[in-house]
Amino acid sequence: MGRSVRELYDEGQAAGRLRVPVAAWRWAAGSGLVPAANAGPGRWSRAVVEAADAEAVRAALRGPMGAGVAAERLTEALGLPLRCRPRVTASAVGHLVRAGLLVYLGGAPEFPDVHPDQVDALARRRDLPVLLDRHVPLGPDQAARRLGVRRVDFDAVVRLGFVSPVGSVTVDYRHHGGVTTVPLYSAEAVALLPVVRPWVDWRAVYAAPAGARSPLAALAPVVAGRDWVLLAEVARMVGVGRAAVQSWRRRNADFPALAGGTEVHPQFDRAAVVAWLLAHDKIGVPIGMPSASLTVVGPGRRTIRFRLDGPHLVLAEDAEGEDVLAGWSTDEDADALAALMAGEFGAAVGRLTAPGTVPLAVRGRVRVVERFRSGSGGLRVTLAWPAGLRGSAARHGGVAHHAVLHAGAVGESGAPSS
Repeated sequence: MGRSVRELYDEGQAAGRLRVPVAAWRWAAGSGLVPAANAGPGRWSRAVVEAADAEAVRAALRGPMGAGVAAERLTEALGLPLRCRPRVTASAVGHLVRAGLLVYLGGAPEFPDVHPDQVDALARRRDLPVLLDRHVPLGPDQAARRLGVRRVDFDAVVRLGFVSPVGSVTVDYRHHGGVTTVPLYSAEAVALLPVVRPWVDWRAVYAAPAGARSPLAALAPVVAGRDWVLLAEVARMVGVGRAAVQSWRRRNADFPALAGGTEVHPQFDRAAVVAWLLAHDKIGVPIGMPSASLTVVGPGRRTIRFRLDGPHLVLAEDAEGEDVLAGWSTDEDADALAALMAGEFGAAVGRLTAPGTVPLAVRGRVRVVERFRSGSGGLRVTLAWPAGLRGSAARHGGVAHHAVLHAGAVGESGAPSS
């Protein structure tokens, strides 16, 4: 009796038929070198397998990359220093595989092997931060870093009902408590908190020192099922007037229905409103803190460019006052700033670019007035200078105009304060 001819192949059988590693077949199928499974989930017809070029399948693999190495590559692509964004972990690579952004080539599904070329292509994508926020949930410590606060502050966020777990993972700490279930949170929901809870004093939360009571501790938790917003708060989320939101509601049939209140003072479910605002591009998920860029000119015309994240710029009302700029910095940059400004007359700023204001320049006497380390470990640096020395920066360097007296305050959001 003759041997039956196999008509259907799973990935292992297809790899065996071609005498190539299973990982090579997986990559060939995932990259389009061979057709996708055409005989059911994870199964190929005999015709597809026999038509495959075994040498091309074998050559395309080029050696899998471990999840840990892939995570480091993606972390590098985010740019250093990282601020308000955790490092990419090996488990995050597993989430990216499950999201279809990377092809699983082998190893533990939680920490998979992947193709180095595909990792490099993902690392080059401009929307990498967005993809990580969308597909990779965060543990409590990672979520606290994503929000830019201490762990105690993030625990308060959870207690208040501002965010809820979207899953969990079991971690075996072996000699430190044994098996523990750790909740996971949506990175998008965490990053959106300052946008969708605009009445919270987030600047105070960011700057809370170690050991201090959380500024969130005095707030009352959200009543289950009644996390509602008025039109005025929706307007604050977007940075528009109440009338604009009323117009959206009137003109869009898919605007969320009333959850409570009256037609005069309608209330809406916050989650439904946020989903609608995202879907209609009224708000976006912050991919990181806004930043200010300044070019500082010190003694001997030494020039260095610095970045301050989460800038808070307050311009004085008149030339007799003092301008103040605060922002998060690295230790190295803070030391370099202090060294440049340590002279009797301080330093000059050739160009300061910050959200919410035109490029500025300062002729001199810029100095570091405070270095503050928050409880979350970030270093906040505050600079000050006489307002009378402030001017507009020229487009290609230098100063176009001095003694600019128009004043206002710019906060972390980048919008002038009222």
